[in-house]
Amino acid sequence: MGHLNPFPADTLTLEQRRQVEALSGSVTPEQARWISGYFAGLEAGIARLAGDGALPAGAAAAVRTLTVLHGGETGNCAGLARALAAAAADQGLVAQVEDMARYKPRRLREEQDLLLIVSTHGEGDPPQPALDFFEYVEGPKAPKLPELRYSVLALGDSTYEHYCEAGRRLDRRFEALGAARLSDRVECDVDYDETAAQWRAEALALLVAQAGAGCEVPAPADPAVPAATAHDKRNPFPARIIDNLTIVDRHSTKETRHVEFDIAGSGLVYQPGDALGVVARNDPSVVAALLDAAGLSGDSAITVKGEPTALAEALESHFEIAITPPRFLDHWAALTGAAELRRLSGDEGKSERQAWLRAHHIVDIVRRFPSKSVDSETFVAGLRPLQPRLYSISSSLSAMPDEAHITLAPVRYQLYGEGRHGVASAHLADRSAVGDILPVYIQANEQFRLPEDDKAIIMIGAGTGIAPYRAFLQEREARGSSGRSWLFFGERNFRSDFLYQTEWQAWLKDGVLGRMDVAFSRDRGGRCYVQDRMAERAGDLFAWLEEGAHLYLCGDAARMAPDVHETLISIVAEEGRLQREGAEEYVRELQRSRRYQRDVY
Repeated sequence: MGHLNPFPADTLTLEQRRQVEALSGSVTPEQARWISGYFAGLEAGIARLAGDGALPAGAAAAVRTLTVLHGGETGNCAGLARALAAAAADQGLVAQVEDMARYKPRRLREEQDLLLIVSTHGEGDPPQPALDFFEYVEGPKAPKLPELRYSVLALGDSTYEHYCEAGRRLDRRFEALGAARLSDRVECDVDYDETAAQWRAEALALLVAQAGAGCEVPAPADPAVPAATAHDKRNPFPARIIDNLTIVDRHSTKETRHVEFDIAGSGLVYQPGDALGVVARNDPSVVAALLDAAGLSGDSAITVKGEPTALAEALESHFEIAITPPRFLDHWAALTGAAELRRLSGDEGKSERQAWLRAHHIVDIVRRFPSKSVDSETFVAGLRPLQPRLYSISSSLSAMPDEAHITLAPVRYQLYGEGRHGVASAHLADRSAVGDILPVYIQANEQFRLPEDDKAIIMIGAGTGIAPYRAFLQEREARGSSGRSWLFFGERNFRSDFLYQTEWQAWLKDGVLGRMDVAFSRDRGGRCYVQDRMAERAGDLFAWLEEGAHLYLCGDAARMAPDVHETLISIVAEEGRLQREGAEEYVRELQRSRRYQRDVY
């Protein structure tokens, strides 16, 4: 842009005019628009919300800081935070994006506008990387925050009892600390795109309006429409299956499969530790059973995302039809008027609701409490959108260019005398062959990353939790990494369930893998698990940690992960000659420094 027109004599000093003219000749049009919004905000001022949030008469104006703070384990919260910052920039606002895992909580007293995006894990727990943040905020050291404005976006899964509890906890605590809500907390189920976009638009509209930046706030983008041609969750890549085989012996008591996808030409890039999102379809036989129970025709037309779609196709590809979410319970209770359903959906049935829902799939409810007058559109109104399933990637792009491998154990069980199965795992195991196409995308996992090549790593996994470690060692072998490596692996039986056995043995022979300890819980000699092997090697394990090793844990969140965590604390206490509190702090410091990373499910 050219030089500014001459200023009135009393507007700026000569030196100030020179500075502004020098700046104006060096910025891009986009930067100029941001500067314009910045100074408009200075002129108008931003009031602290009190009552209607109006600026008190005669109050001095000042530009406020905006921070977007995210906490999660899968990357969804981080992605939403980045999208929010980009949307803020489009509207003349500058947002600093911070991860709760690395944020210094004492900075809270300096914050002015804070937008928090946090997910809930397990039974109402905060995400593991954000534990220190929660401990500080909910503890006695947290400062009063009367100058802070905030809003919370809470992510969760309504099939769990303590839905969005982490976000609720932050919302309650910031209110207790004296902060003012910029906008009300918004809670998102697993189909969070549209709800999150609405929260973002409302929060930014308030910030822009109070900043007086003179920016026009655009309507939320349709979350179903990809913003670009890049392949992601909204626009997955149609990948061809190039291998799909069982990797356990025929005498195994469980099934585990290895599936390889061709992603050549996709532009998809991943790192060891990332996950592959697989867009699966419901089993046609499950769809048929549900249609029969509801008395509906699969040929009847409904509207999905603005397009006419046959009901059977919609149930197969667009809706979750197995595990029952609370929204369907409420929906079906209203439709049928069934006394038991109405009780379960109300406060009276709260204590037993989640267990009851886990024991009744949608088809079971429809069969037990039939509706005489439900039509197709009304029926699907109570269903959640079908969500992709995430699998840890068990390959490295450095070793396997244009490929992405996953390791999975198909979910199969009996309920009311019928075989039931997982949506994606059964699709891959039972209805997918080499040459078939499935849509996939990459879900980054910044909380599960290899360290520098010369750092030692300790990998602990059970069952399919071994998947990312195969990617780790492929990557380290390809890069010629010098860091030591140690694997703890657990499964049922040595002869039938030693996943990728020949590969581990080859890496041991070549020195890529330095040590390996295995535990097989159903072999003769009694049950033995990875935490038992850890305890047996306590001295060496602690020595590795003292020498700077990074420790990784991947596996079952309900039993294996807590047992391993507890064993780790016990090892640190014994070998480090520490009391329980000191050992817990040692482990927390490993987590804070990203030397103890977990990928649990």
